[in-house]
Amino acid sequence: MSGTSTRPGLMRGIGIGRGTAVGPVLRMPDPVPDPSDHPSALAPAEEQARATEALAATAAQLRERGQAAGGTAAEVLDALAMMAEDPALAADVQHRTEDGATAEFAIHAAMTTFRELLAGMGGYLGERAGDLDDVARRAIARLQGLPAPGIPESATPFVLVARDLAPADTATLDLDRVLALITTDGGPTSHTAILAREKGITAIVGASDAAGLMDGDLVLVDAENGTVERDPAQERIDLARQRTATLQAIRAASTGPGRLADGRAVPLLANIGSPESAREAAARGAEGVGLFRTEVLFLGAEKAPSVDEQAATYRDVFAQFPGQKVVVRVLDAGADKPLAFLTDQGEENPALGRRGLRALAAHEEVLRDQLTALATAAASSEAHVQVMAPMVSTAAEAKYFRDLAHELGIPVAGVMVEVPSCAIMADHVAANADFMSIGTNDLTQYVFAADRLLGTVSSFQDPWHPAVLRLIEQVGRAGAEHDVPVGICGEAAADPRLALVLVGLGATTLSMSSTSIADVRAELALRTFDEATELAALALGADSAESARAAVADRIASWPPPVL
Repeated sequence: MSGTSTRPGLMRGIGIGRGTAVGPVLRMPDPVPDPSDHPSALAPAEEQARATEALAATAAQLRERGQAAGGTAAEVLDALAMMAEDPALAADVQHRTEDGATAEFAIHAAMTTFRELLAGMGGYLGERAGDLDDVARRAIARLQGLPAPGIPESATPFVLVARDLAPADTATLDLDRVLALITTDGGPTSHTAILAREKGITAIVGASDAAGLMDGDLVLVDAENGTVERDPAQERIDLARQRTATLQAIRAASTGPGRLADGRAVPLLANIGSPESAREAAARGAEGVGLFRTEVLFLGAEKAPSVDEQAATYRDVFAQFPGQKVVVRVLDAGADKPLAFLTDQGEENPALGRRGLRALAAHEEVLRDQLTALATAAASSEAHVQVMAPMVSTAAEAKYFRDLAHELGIPVAGVMVEVPSCAIMADHVAANADFMSIGTNDLTQYVFAADRLLGTVSSFQDPWHPAVLRLIEQVGRAGAEHDVPVGICGEAAADPRLALVLVGLGATTLSMSSTSIADVRAELALRTFDEATELAALALGADSAESARAAVADRIASWPPPVL
């Protein structure tokens, strides 16, 4: 939960990871000021040329940073570069320069219009609206001969405090200098949170009270508990450092496949979105892939890529996991990820419209081509390729997808459980699916009717809530009764203690950002299945996310400390 605390000097936000850090605050500098709307002294063609060059250079710089950072950062920054190159944006800029605006103001005004459009859409695109400000400021800084906005320089390590970070900055943080990151805005699925999690940065997002921190303030950042403490006592610092040392020792002692203390196997898989993130996941010891998001191949395209184009990318990913499971989510379009060739335009509430499998079933040729490409790539791969459908609501949809996948040569086809109806009817869905995989991010937002990317309702986006856990238990029970595997592919699996609870609720595999695997593997190795089921019962019996989390923490604290 974000917001204030009754304890003096303590600020709360949403923790990313479970690290701790102590250090002095350094605030992000103010951004480049907005340009004024004064007439240009140059000819419109000259201003247009200046704007074109600045936007092109900004796009190139973003891609260069992305390639250097790799992984999800490369995908995020490439998407930003595409925004800088958007033809509609270029047309708007040209129109404004023809009316006598400077290149600086034309870019600023055009980006503002673009940002307001995205913000009004809400969801994923609404969350990306703020990223456009960074694109505009970089282009304007280039036009004015100023350094691009970025992280402040410091000869000594520091804790960075910002309203929010642009993806280009998060992706290239110097981890030898930045001890931790605190943002006053943002939620658990913002780009800042996603990239911080992937890079293993100790971070707190959405800590609104941190706006009052000043340069030089000493803070203790505790991501596991989601707190920032100003001017901590020395004993608090010593305790945090001791906990960090213990965590590092546990990580070092935990290697190999995921398993509980009693030997029960719990495969730990990775969530990926590109060949680059696949390579990183393999290097971090992932036992396969629990969620391969394929949207990056389709977003921004006027038409779907060909079967051959898709198959080439799929082969690259599959090659990283010989002999291991790779679960591919077919195209999840609609709502916050509209596609001109697939999704309906003008829906008043697209999050509840024709999206996911509904959109694919309405344009079955797109689904058939993707399944054909996946089957083709799988045939020449040593990976064990499985497919799953997004946003499945009914048993009939599960059967439709499984039958089509089998027809096109993919023997294992499952469903994502993200819609409450799918979880409630899990016994019937399980009878029509080869496996079920719970997407906790979307399931949580639909349980609470709270957009998971909207800051004003971010407090509802907590998978620890018993309302969510009870649905997960229902799916786990149905999976056990029908001998159908049940995976978790939402970021809830990246929380080590919640991972124990999920296993106790019936999850047979866990999939997460690859940087979280070591922590989760270490936590699982300390506990037996009986202990996991005990923790699950405690969480289910709570009346809120906070009390569920506290009940589990208290029970773990009551057990003897682990022997390292």
